[in-house]
Amino acid sequence: MIAAHGLTEADVELVTVTASGDRIQDRPLADIGGKALWTKELDAALLSGEIDFAVHSAKDVETIRPAGITIAAILPREDVRDVLVGAASITALPQGARVGTSAPRRAAMLLHARPDCTVVPIRGNVATRLAKLAAGEADATFLAAAGLNRLGENGTGHALPADEWLPAPGQAAIAIECRADDAETQRLLAAIDHAPSRHAVLAERALLAALGGNCHSPVAVLTHAEGETLTLRTAVFSPDGAERADAEATFAATDSTGPARLAADLLARATPAITAYFTGPHLAES
Repeated sequence: MIAAHGLTEADVELVTVTASGDRIQDRPLADIGGKALWTKELDAALLSGEIDFAVHSAKDVETIRPAGITIAAILPREDVRDVLVGAASITALPQGARVGTSAPRRAAMLLHARPDCTVVPIRGNVATRLAKLAAGEADATFLAAAGLNRLGENGTGHALPADEWLPAPGQAAIAIECRADDAETQRLLAAIDHAPSRHAVLAERALLAALGGNCHSPVAVLTHAEGETLTLRTAVFSPDGAERADAEATFAATDSTGPARLAADLLARATPAITAYFTGPHLAES
């Protein structure tokens, strides 16, 4: 934003806010409050006027947000792939491998592909996870390619093909939020909004909302944008990975009903072992 508006670093004050998700690293997020652990402190600072905008990993922002907060910009999306550290591929994992992750999506996808493996809860930043791996707490673990790229560590591990190993909704995107009634900040942030990334991420968030999932609901989605059209390939799982349902839809980027139709189709294909973890409109009607 500094470059977009000809500002200097002195024109923008950085306010450090430590999220609960950073402080609590010994338990899976889904067990202690979910994605709100990444946002609640920043939400409070934003709504109180202590800060004017907040920068988030879009993947970690709850689907339903406070009415007073809006997503004002999505930056150009990075590499959406997951990276496997400890083996060259999912099939190359040793028999009975212990794989570290606290993400329900990654755990379910792993167990669906390799039911012989064991999921070991691991949380923390890149350095922490790699240290736990080196200490023998797990045989392999997953990291986001986008995070590694931003840290200059893109040589770490093996990237998994996104069309086979579908990423998380919002993965690799940076979302910037501000107060919904702050027109001036919204105007300033609009200069750095990347429309294709915004359309894709908002469609994925709308899909999540229509599915009615929670922190224990494994959801994966890959979005392909071509002109003004989006194609979403999505999958939902039972947490143990035993059951999987897939669906795909193509619709205009401006079609606000497209994600909901895809969610209904997906849940109609899912077994009770999956739908028990979702409360979408399809289930409400049944």
